[in-house]
Amino acid sequence: MQPVKRTVVIGLAAGGLLLGSLGLSGRPSSGEFDLSKHSVPLDQIVPGGPGKDGIPALLKPVFVPAREVSFLKDEDRILGLSQGGDAKAYPIKILNWHEIVNDTIGGKPVVVTYCPLCGTGIGFEAAVQGRPHTFGVSGLLYQSDLLMYDHRTESLWSQIAMEAVAGPLTGAKLKPVFLAHTTWEEWRAGHPTTLVLFTTTGYFRNYDRDPYLGYAQSAELMFDTRHFDPRYHPKEWVLGIEVKGAFKAYPFAELKKVKGPLTDQINGQKVRILFNPRALSASVSDADGKPIPSVMAFWFAWYAFHPETQVFKTAK
Repeated sequence: MQPVKRTVVIGLAAGGLLLGSLGLSGRPSSGEFDLSKHSVPLDQIVPGGPGKDGIPALLKPVFVPAREVSFLKDEDRILGLSQGGDAKAYPIKILNWHEIVNDTIGGKPVVVTYCPLCGTGIGFEAAVQGRPHTFGVSGLLYQSDLLMYDHRTESLWSQIAMEAVAGPLTGAKLKPVFLAHTTWEEWRAGHPTTLVLFTTTGYFRNYDRDPYLGYAQSAELMFDTRHFDPRYHPKEWVLGIEVKGAFKAYPFAELKKVKGPLTDQINGQKVRILFNPRALSASVSDADGKPIPSVMAFWFAWYAFHPETQVFKTAK
């Protein structure tokens, strides 16, 4: 099957999504990495614009208490992580410019990742094969999604696939952690003692400006994907869940029609989905109420990686 041709550069019309707007230059080359070992077609690993580390991952993030935060509005979106009695918020307005935060929470190393092109915020345990790893931005994409690289082996890791797809660690998996993708207002209400990633990053960026302004509303994509499904707007938010190798998507357009919590089954496992229409957020737990890691993503991105996905639809 040939890749679906959906490539359109929308930056000039939709808010200046240009290399210049990111303050970056240069184009990456797969030659910067050893791709002799790989699990995906090499012609589907493509340059995204900035070169290796052109988008700088954060290695020494600075946090402040919620009471000291004045740079966030209630409606600003954040990724929220709660673990070991600690809670942290990672504002999207900072992640747009850095994409990866190497951090520790509850005494355990984690990596918090965000791909602006796919809308995907995913957190992982940073231990791989029993050793802690840190990650950077490779400047390469696979299926329009962020490819990270680890600093120890320089293997390339697909964010959505949650595994290394090229390099020495090809086939190794990352273990996701429960991560909320919601508004600052909702997260703060549930976690009043949260710490917040601060704008003192060591880099000069205008964090009040969105370099991807307009992208989430446009039906156009900037990079090819191998699979495409027109049932929903490409940027329709979906909650994506994997249970024992089975995948299911819950489009927000469908969840908006559901009154109260939704109980469903995936691959024989009962799940409970809670949708917040005000915050445009959703979470999932098992039958015992234990949170299950899930992915909020644009529909096109979830489908690109999981074309076999089931899709929840409300009864007519």
